[in-house]
Amino acid sequence: MPAISRGSNQVNSHMIGEASGNDSAARVYEALLERTGEANPRPRIDPVRRLAELAGSPQLSFPVVQVAGTNGKTSTSRAIESLLRAHGLRTGLFTSPHLIDFSERFQLDGEPVNADVLAAAWEELQLPLQVVDAELVAAGHGPITFFEALVVLGFTIFADAPVEVAVIEVGMGGEWDATNIVDAEVAVFTPIDLDHTEILGRDIATVARTKAGIIKPGCTVVTAVQDPAALTEIEAAAAKHQARLLVQGRDFRLAEDRLAVGGRQIGVVSATGQNYDPAFVPLHGKHQAENITLAIAAVEAFFGSERPVPEEVLDEGLGQLTSPGRLQLIGNDPVVYVDSAHNPHGARALVEAVTESFNFEELALVVGVLAEKDAASVLAALAPIAHQVTVTPVDSARTLDGEALFELASSAIPDTLIEVAHSLPEALDAARAWAGGADGRAVLVVGSVLLAGEAIAFSRSEGWGIA
Repeated sequence: MPAISRGSNQVNSHMIGEASGNDSAARVYEALLERTGEANPRPRIDPVRRLAELAGSPQLSFPVVQVAGTNGKTSTSRAIESLLRAHGLRTGLFTSPHLIDFSERFQLDGEPVNADVLAAAWEELQLPLQVVDAELVAAGHGPITFFEALVVLGFTIFADAPVEVAVIEVGMGGEWDATNIVDAEVAVFTPIDLDHTEILGRDIATVARTKAGIIKPGCTVVTAVQDPAALTEIEAAAAKHQARLLVQGRDFRLAEDRLAVGGRQIGVVSATGQNYDPAFVPLHGKHQAENITLAIAAVEAFFGSERPVPEEVLDEGLGQLTSPGRLQLIGNDPVVYVDSAHNPHGARALVEAVTESFNFEELALVVGVLAEKDAASVLAALAPIAHQVTVTPVDSARTLDGEALFELASSAIPDTLIEVAHSLPEALDAARAWAGGADGRAVLVVGSVLLAGEAIAFSRSEGWGIA
């Protein structure tokens, strides 16, 4: 039976990186936090359209590539943006959630938006927000939510910039997601699996049907390899809207994928028929190679011709690519990585990446999971790489508490030392002490995007000098 250790009842206060060091960004974030949180989306779209209309319909000011799916959305979105920027376009990138700084969610030309620009855009939205909130309350509905306001804020920032193209990551679902007020020229689907089942549905077909709602008449649809039930829904939506459909493995494919120092070397056969020369990608895991393949196809589709991406653009776009929170190194002596995998599909991909890309003899896992997630399945997926486990609460009201996570871990990862910590710093201290006790050991923090952000913030505050 696993051993149990309980530490002091120390509470970890996550760096308010959401506003780190900048009062104007802090004020915007605090104002948004007064609204219904993004973990509780309302299945509606008309109030967001109304808010955007009163704000001048900023989402109509630029072409859009929209990215939906269950896993790989952020990495794929970042790759698309990087390739478009390497083409010489001024880009906007909207992703969620953030790891450290609230401004990470809105990027202009690959950099988080300036806090003063963020604050100015928020000021523009105050009157429209007041009007729509009043209309909704009068009709007996809840006011604009955190995420609904966030989306229109992002579109306002991009319109004011102005950008020449925006890459928009869907928040949750698709059909009624707040981002779906855009008329995307390219709709991209990363692998679809079960997540947020209490909201999106308990089978893949239902989840995929909701996500396929981002497909608009006449757009181009680019999809990763999918479960057959998901692909059927995407195909049906594409046919309904007379949208061109490009399917990975059929219309384009990953032709070469091998390990390289610091990442991977990949070759892609594109939908244009181009057999690209192998290119270096500074990311770990076969799933990232698949994400890049999807991104290349999306960029080709955006330009809407049979012309492939120029090789020099491909090399520049992939060479400058980063994916924070995805097998990100945050410490040495001992080695500490973080990964934001938070569902079974993501955890399985992480295990494959760690097994293939690293040669650690033993690995300590620091695991924190939100209560709405399938923690038991996440832990079971992580079991093959776990030699020691410290469970910890995430610094969120939505966290699964350490005792409950311990019970799940004891069942999912038997015959393994499992400790309970009451804060992430305490968990990291325990895991790093264990890892430092022998050569060939390392630490991996996993289970939640919020936990990954906490770990990165903690490593910076402690001066580890990596993240």
